[in-house]
Amino acid sequence: MESLVLAMVEEPSVCAAARALLGAVVFGHDGVAARITEVEAYDGPDDPASHAYTRTPRSEIMYGPPERLYVYRIHGHHCANVVTSAEGRGSAVLLRAGEILDGHDAARARRGDVVDHLLGRGPGNLAKALGITMADRGTDVRTGPGVVVRRSPPLPAETITAGPRVGVRLAADRPWRYWVSGDPTVSAYRRHARAGESTSPPRRRIQ
Repeated sequence: MESLVLAMVEEPSVCAAARALLGAVVFGHDGVAARITEVEAYDGPDDPASHAYTRTPRSEIMYGPPERLYVYRIHGHHCANVVTSAEGRGSAVLLRAGEILDGHDAARARRGDVVDHLLGRGPGNLAKALGITMADRGTDVRTGPGVVVRRSPPLPAETITAGPRVGVRLAADRPWRYWVSGDPTVSAYRRHARAGESTSPPRRRIQ
C-alpha cells in the first residue's frame, strides 16, 4: 500500500501531541525502557471512539491535568495513555508500540520468549513489558514516581506515517494513528468487524 502525501487539513491538537510522542522514551518498572514507535490520538468529547466521549468515573482522569497516565484494562491487558490536553478537554494519546531499549530480561519475564521486536508490539504488550498496571493510573509522567516519559526532539515529518486507528468501531477511518515508518515494532492494522464498509485503509506520509 503506497503512502500518500498528507494534505493540509484541519486537525485537533491531540494529533500533533500524538506525533510529538513518537521517539519519546518511557521508563517503566524494573529498569525497562521503551522508545515509542506507534501512537493513536483520541479527542475526548469530539471523538466517539474515545473513552472520554462521555464523561464517566472511568474517563474522569482524562479531563484532569495533562501529562497524567490514563490506564485501562481490556481483554485481560492493560493499555497506557498520556493525557495531552489542558484540564477539562479530555484528549489523550494511546501508546501503541515501542522498541525495548533496556531491561530486556524483565520485559521477557513478563512477555515470554518472543523476539525483541515483538516485546512491545501492540498496546497491551507494551504496557506488559513496561510493567504498567492500574496502580500506575494517574501518575505524572514528567516526574513519577513510577512511569516517566522523557520526550525527544520531534521526529522529521517524512519519517512518520498516518493511518486509521486499530480496532475502533466508531470514527474508524480517522487517520489518527501515527507510527515511525518502516519500524518493525509497529503493530499490524486490524479493522473492527463492526466498523462499517470501507475501501483499503489509507496511509499518508506526514509532510
